[in-house]
Formats: sequence, structure tokens, C-alpha cells
Amino acid sequence: MCRLVQRLVCLCLLSPLVVMAQDGDIAGASDYPALGRYKGSVITGYESQDFDEYVFFTGPVKGRNDRSHSEKLEGKLKLIAYRAAAKTSLADVYRNFRQRLEGKGFNIIYSCSVRECGGADLAYAIKKLPLPKMEVDPFNYRYLAARKVSEGQQVSIALIISADTKKQARIQVTVLESGELENKMVDAEKMAAELGKSGHIALYGIYFDTDKDVVKPESRPTLEQIAKLLKVQPKLRVILVGHTDNQGGYEYNMQLSARRAQAVAKALTTGFGIVADRLHPAGVGYLAPVASNASEAGRALNRRVELVQGN
Repeated sequence: MCRLVQRLVCLCLLSPLVVMAQDGDIAGASDYPALGRYKGSVITGYESQDFDEYVFFTGPVKGRNDRSHSEKLEGKLKLIAYRAAAKTSLADVYRNFRQRLEGKGFNIIYSCSVRECGGADLAYAIKKLPLPKMEVDPFNYRYLAARKVSEGQQVSIALIISADTKKQARIQVTVLESGELENKMVDAEKMAAELGKSGHIALYGIYFDTDKDVVKPESRPTLEQIAKLLKVQPKLRVILVGHTDNQGGYEYNMQLSARRAQAVAKALTTGFGIVADRLHPAGVGYLAPVASNASEAGRALNRRVELVQGN
């Protein structure tokens, strides 16, 4: 038993990533437990919100305002900034964080260094804690985005690793826990009950990236339940109605909502064998809100796909 304890202690001492407070951490700050920190670094900035949004970059940018390779996600948000010990290698910090993420079951969505990322444009576009909490050299940084879906919770992590004017490594860990799969899942029985009661039901378990019309893999559980409903009721026909919030122009949202409804119909026909003439896709943009678009929480409720009983 003593030998086992000694081995564990040695492993902890040797590992570059640890989960522990350090002298010099700002008050009230803590590591994200699943990730920890690079050994010897201290927390210089910390922000935690129960509900907020964050743009995760999933590919290179071509200009400071380019969001063509990005996702705007919502949920519980943490931003943690660190300053590493002097002479710490950015490459070593990156390698150890990447290994920890992969070891914890995260999928690496995108990783890059300066020029591959889009140079200074990505460095400026990323939401960061302000100086002096976090400092990024736009010509010397590494970026990584990763995601894990487990037990109904989606966790997205973004890392930016850079150096300050004193050549010390700076790290910002951004964590967003959405919990969307658990909170927004509706089964076939509830769909049937709501269709019978009111003729329609709003579904929040079908996911799209911001401004995109490609159904995300996380949507599969809800698609399975729609397919189950249609197979249990072989005479049922439904209208798939896409809804958006009011961000963007009228025509743009009408077209986007229609394309999303069409994408859901295609996913059901190609992935679950549902006959196409039982599905009628339509888009109404932001014409039928269920909440105010003045707040992000309201806009999140308005972004949905509804099942409407057809004939």
C-alpha cells in the first residue's frame, strides 16, 4: 500500500498538468477539474457565468470579422487565465493540454498556430480576459478547440497559448457546459401527446452551427425519436417548421429556416428510412417567436424546429 501511494505521489510530481491552487492565484479562482493547469502556473484572471455565449473557432479566419468557421454556443461559461513559470515552452504547454484533453475523451475539433489560424485576425477575434489578466502576442500563439458529449452534457473547451512582453507563457482556458442534450430531449411519446393535444410541438434537440443548415451529429437522439413516432403511427404526416431568432435580415432568416427544415427532412429520409412524402419542410424565419428576441435567453427559445400535424 505504501509503495502504491509513493508511486501515485511520484506520478503527480512528474505530470506537467496538475489540479491544485498555487500561491499567487487571484482570490476566488479555481482550475477546471477535468483539465487542471500546467505545473507552476498561476491564475491571473477568472470569470464564471451561469449563462452566457461564446464563439468557438473551428477553422481559420480570413479577416477579423470572419465567422465562417465558428460556432456560437450558450451555457455555463468559465474563462481562466494563467501565467506560466519563466522560460516555459509554448509547444510543451500545448502538447500537455492536448494530451490531457484526448485522455479525458475530448475530440479535437481544430488546432493551429499563428499563420494556419489566420494570423493576428484570429488572435484579436477570440474573446479574452482583459489586460493584465490575459495577454496574447498576435504573432506567437497556439489555438485549440475540443468537445466532449457525455451523459447528456456537452462540454466545449478552447485554449489559446501565447507569450507576454516578458516572454512568459500565457494560457487562457475557456469552458462552456451547455447541457443541451439532457435539457432539450423529447421522446416519441411526448411528441405524440403534444401533437394530439395542440397539433404541434417545439423541439430544441436539433442542432445547427450559427448561420449553417447542416444538422449536427448531436441531433441524432431527437431524430431517432421523430422517426420512432412516425413508425409507430404509419399514417401520420408532419410539417417540419424551421424557426430562427431575429438576428439578420428577414429574407435571410426565411431562407435559413427553410434550408434547416429541409435538412431535417433529408436526415429522416436518408438516415431513418422515413418516406419523403410524409414530411413537409417549411421555414418561417422569426415570424412566430415564443419569447422576446431582446435577450439571448429569448433568442435561444426562438431557435427551434417544430413538428406540426399534417393531413
